[in-house]
This record gives sequence, C-alpha cells and structure tokens, in this order.
Amino acid sequence: MRYWLVKQEPEDYSWADLVKDQRTAWTGVRNFEARKNLREMARGDLVLFYHSTTGKEIVGVSKVARTAYPDPSAQAGDWSCVDLAPARALPHPVSLATVKADRILRETALSRRPRLSVMPLSQTQFERVLRLGGTKP
Repeated sequence: MRYWLVKQEPEDYSWADLVKDQRTAWTGVRNFEARKNLREMARGDLVLFYHSTTGKEIVGVSKVARTAYPDPSAQAGDWSCVDLAPARALPHPVSLATVKADRILRETALSRRPRLSVMPLSQTQFERVLRLGGTKP
C-alpha cells in the first residue's frame, strides 16, 4: 500500500462533491510529475484530499478505486487519470499552516512544492495527518 495526497479547489470539486458522487475520475492533471504519480497509484491506495486555494486544508481520506487510464478530458497528449472513492472525512481538517509547522510534515511536497497537485506521502506522514485530523490510522 502506498499513500498519496491530491489537491483540488473546492469551488471546482470539493470533498462534499466526492462524498455525494461516491466515486469520481480524477481528471485534468497536466503536470508530468503529477501524471507519473497518478500512474503509480494502485487500487486500494489511500489518498488524502486537500482543499487548495480556499480553505487550504486536508479534509478527508479517499481510496484509489481504479488505476490509471487515459484521461478522457485531455484534448491532446498522453495524460492519465484514476478513479477515487471517499473513505472518511477527517473530524478536524488539517490546515496548511499546521502541515508546515509540524516536524514530520514540513518535508512533504505539500510544504515544499505547493504547485504539485498529486504527491506521494510516506506512511509516517500519512498517519501523522490522520492523528492531527482526529482519527486513528
């Protein structure tokens, strides 16, 4: 099992939208490193859902429901998407400020590379977010 974080502007597609839909294709990624990360995701991997721009906080945990396949929203190029399904909301969202201040999390790509939309996390980092969010790993 691997651990990931995806970022999305809640005005475009929020955690509440994912919960309502129960599954979505994670399309529209147009960065080569993020595409590589999508292609490395395996079914059942756990994915933190981060609200970017507005809120700037990790709000939930989802699972990879379908591994990488061609992104149907791509007009050109070799782009991929995965399907995500909600697993659980965090009782207490974890803010970007908390991530940057935490000794375990400050080395994540979320802190160091704010423009990357799909990023890997270590198990330790993932479990730290869960603890800060008020839930057990």
